[in-house]
Amino acid sequence: MARWEPGATQRLVVAAVDLFTEQGYDATTVAQIAERAGVTKSTFFRHFADKRDVLVAGQETLSTLLAEGIAEAPADASPLEAVAAGLRRASGAMGPTNRELGPRLKAAVAASAELQERDALKSVGLAAAMTAALTARGVADPIAQLAAELGVLAFRRGFARWSEGDREDGEGLAPHALSALADLRAATAALG
Repeated sequence: MARWEPGATQRLVVAAVDLFTEQGYDATTVAQIAERAGVTKSTFFRHFADKRDVLVAGQETLSTLLAEGIAEAPADASPLEAVAAGLRRASGAMGPTNRELGPRLKAAVAASAELQERDALKSVGLAAAMTAALTARGVADPIAQLAAELGVLAFRRGFARWSEGDREDGEGLAPHALSALADLRAATAALG
């Protein structure tokens, strides 16, 4: 097995999602993931603390991109316009591998309570990053929290539409995430 081949993180994620889909999360071992990815078990642990952490590969980068996009939005942007800027920025980091893995990862999460818990924590982390970026812009805390939660929901809904949609459409994630944010914004009007 190669020890330092490039792309180990991505190979580990793909291997884990494949195994979670084929045999279930509980039946999948770290050794199996490492073997499928063509790396050693110790290489796995250099990238992830445990097999649950495969689910959140890239979360820190995603949180950073969302926050940077919000921070770089025009000074006169509304909180949701700033969130849209964050969604555009983060969407640019999502490529074909993310799109391919999306439906399989969704199925693996749906089949495992442990993964559902970790997925929920991922959402909390993304919302916290966006809330902090919005409050740094001077947005009042309750508004920042609400806008961030809508941003997370828009990202998730947009990602689902994109990853489960027509692979030949040539669109990236951004139009789907922004459309989901617009839908949510319109839905808030019905709340009264």
